Amino acid sequence: MVARIASFHFLIFIFMSINAYILFIAAAIPLLVGMVYYNPKTMGNIWMRASGITPDGEVGNMLPIFALTYFCGLLIATALMFTVIHQMHMSSILAHHETELGDPNSELSLYVKDFFVKYGTEFRTFKHGAFHGLLSALFLATPVIAVSAMFERKGWKYIAVHAGYWVITLALMGGVICQFL
Repeated sequence: MVARIASFHFLIFIFMSINAYILFIAAAIPLLVGMVYYNPKTMGNIWMRASGITPDGEVGNMLPIFALTYFCGLLIATALMFTVIHQMHMSSILAHHETELGDPNSELSLYVKDFFVKYGTEFRTFKHGAFHGLLSALFLATPVIAVSAMFERKGWKYIAVHAGYWVITLALMGGVICQFL
């Protein structure tokens, strides 16, 4: 139990040493992309037909919907951070060595410092992050959408519309996170 708490503190330390505000910016991307993508002038009409929604149907209270969407965007951005930034894996590999990492003169601390000096900026581009965001959309989001849609008896157009949204959204989120975090 003590090791788990210490590992949690180590992860918090890693999180606080990054530009965490970028995650809050990236969390807004699903809302911004959705505003354009699901607009009736782009994919909105196709989405409504595929979903069985009518333009004059029930709207609901949009404030909680937008707030929950933003919160979910924050969860996605946090998870995506570990996918698009390869250096983040160092924290999970060394999480149980928090005592050694707490000593700036320990062999492990010196190794980690040297590692980040040499390799800390490897693969930290918008293009690389967008690529991993795209892969996440194709190999994670799209199958999840497809499984849910099939059980809901939705057609392939419904799946394609939502998959397209997540391809764009996760590519942009991945790019922003990888480049600027």
